[in-house]
Amino acid sequence: MLAYVLRRLALIVPTLLVILLVNFVIVQAAPGGPVEQAIARLQGVGGGNVGGGSEALQGNSRASRGLDPKLIQDIERQYGFDKSAPERLWLMLKNYATLDFGNSFFKGAKVTDLILDKLPATLSLGFWATLITYLVSIPLGIRKAVRHGSAFDMWSSTAIVIGYAMPAFLFAMFLIVLFAGGTSLNWFPVRGLVSDNFAELSLLGKIADYFWHLALPVTSLVIGGFATLTILTKNAFLNEITRQYVVTARAKGLTEKRVLYGHVFRNAMLLIVAGLPQALISVFFAGSLLIEVIFSLDGLGRMSYEAAVARDYPVVFGSLFIFTLFGLLIKLVGDLCYTLVDPRIDFAARNA
Repeated sequence: MLAYVLRRLALIVPTLLVILLVNFVIVQAAPGGPVEQAIARLQGVGGGNVGGGSEALQGNSRASRGLDPKLIQDIERQYGFDKSAPERLWLMLKNYATLDFGNSFFKGAKVTDLILDKLPATLSLGFWATLITYLVSIPLGIRKAVRHGSAFDMWSSTAIVIGYAMPAFLFAMFLIVLFAGGTSLNWFPVRGLVSDNFAELSLLGKIADYFWHLALPVTSLVIGGFATLTILTKNAFLNEITRQYVVTARAKGLTEKRVLYGHVFRNAMLLIVAGLPQALISVFFAGSLLIEVIFSLDGLGRMSYEAAVARDYPVVFGSLFIFTLFGLLIKLVGDLCYTLVDPRIDFAARNA
C-alpha cells in the first residue's frame, strides 16, 4: 500500500506539469491578454474587457495606437511580457515549485493571499454540501432498495427525479423567492458568509449566524448530487441483495440487519466510494460558481471566473494549480477509502 501511495504522489508532479503546460499554451493563444487589458484601460475602451470577439482591440499594434511606444514597453515589462513565452513558462514553473504564485496583475495582492481569503466560502459550501448529501442519500438509497417497489419507493423516486431535473442555480432562485424576501417570508440572508456584526457575536451566535447564511446555498448545491447519489446507492444495493452470498447468509439465520450492513454494505459501498472524488471535485470546482454569484459569496469559483475574464494570469494559473493538486489528492484519498470499506482490496497486487 505504501509503495502505491508513493507512486501516486510521484505521478502528481508530471500531471501538474502537463496540465499547466497545456493551459499555458492555450492562454498564450487567447486574444486580449493583460497588456491589451491595461492599454484598453488607459484608452478607456470597453472598461478594459478586450477578450475574444471584441472588435475594439485586436493585438498590440492596434491596441497601442496613439500611445507612446516606451509606455507600451513599460506595461509589457510590468506584466513580464518583455520575455519570451518559454522564459515566462520556466519562471512560472520555478516559482510554483516553491509555492510562489506571484502577484495579481490587477488586484495588487499576492495570489496566495487572495486564495486564502476566498477559501473559507468555497470550503464551507463544498464540505457541508458533500457531507449532507452523503448523510441523506446513503440511508435513503438503502431504504429504497430494501423497500423496492413499495409506495415509499415510488413517491421518493418522484421527488428525486424532480430534484435531479432542477438545476442548482434555478433551485437557488426558487429558495430566494420563497424564503429570502421574495414573498412574505424573509427568513434567510442572501449575501455573504456571515453577518456584518459577526465579530460582536458570542460563540454560539457565530455558529448560528454561519449556518444561517449557509442554509440556502448549501441546500441548492445538495439537490442535484442528492438525487444522483441516492439512485446510485439504491441500484448498488439492489445488485448485491440478489447475489448468492446474501441468500446463503439468510439461510444461516443471520438477521436482516446483519446481512444488510455486515455483508451487503461493504460490497455495495465500493461504487459509492468510487464516486466520492468526482462528487467532491464537482461540488468544489464546478457547482459552486453560480451559487457563489447568486448568494454573493466571495469564493474561489467566483474569483477564478473574474480572473479569467480580466486575463489576470497569475490568479488564473495559481487557482488552476491549487484546483488540480486538490483534485488529484482527492482521487488518491478515494482510492485509500476503498481499503477502509473493503480490506480485501490490495493495491499492491495490481503490480503482480
